[in-house]
Amino acid sequence: MPKLILSMDGLVLKEIVLNKGRTSIGRKPNNDIQIDNLAISGQHAVITCILEDAFLEDQNSTNGTYVNGQPIKKHVLQNNDVVELGKYRLKFLADASQPGLSPSEMVETAALKPFEIGTIATDSVDARPLRGAATATQTQVLPADALQREELLADDRQGFVQVLSGANAGRELALTKSLTTLGKPGKQVAVIARRPHGYFITHVEGTTFPVVNGRTLDVQAHKLGDHDIIEIAGVKMEFFLRA
Repeated sequence: MPKLILSMDGLVLKEIVLNKGRTSIGRKPNNDIQIDNLAISGQHAVITCILEDAFLEDQNSTNGTYVNGQPIKKHVLQNNDVVELGKYRLKFLADASQPGLSPSEMVETAALKPFEIGTIATDSVDARPLRGAATATQTQVLPADALQREELLADDRQGFVQVLSGANAGRELALTKSLTTLGKPGKQVAVIARRPHGYFITHVEGTTFPVVNGRTLDVQAHKLGDHDIIEIAGVKMEFFLRA
């Protein structure tokens, strides 16, 4: 079964198995793969899978659909083809067993390595995939450009997480990026996005979803409150705001 590897600026965001006959891509939320970016049309492109073949078709998008740097209207996808939609890349793999989202592709930030939970921090994008790559039928990606343009929060307080359990209990991490990714690649990953109206946590990878204040989250972004207790990949952390 074929799959797509979604990335932006070299950062792998998600693997999407093409387990449907028709997979739509676009900015509107009714798409199977939603990319909420102004460069992406509401209904941008469609991938149709018939037996062993996958066909990509542009849906008269404003900015076009490109494969390996060339504009296309209709295209039979070949193994390792790269579909380009604005700043986003979808690498097509004909065999879903081929490696795609590996820890080596998730760049660690040196300052976060002491947390020992495979922590990555980046200010590039905010991803919202559904439960489990193998069964996902929708992936949502928030606008990177909008994140980069955001101003400080209205109350001007900085968000932090403090590790409460494990060998690194007591350590603090300042959430200074537009997007901070926490967890263990291959096991459980979540992102905390900084937006004008607060900090939001979203599940990214793994069959187990993050827990906030004892409640397991769903696929929707969850706004964090001061002193919320978060559990990711077996590690408990406290989110708090500081002036």
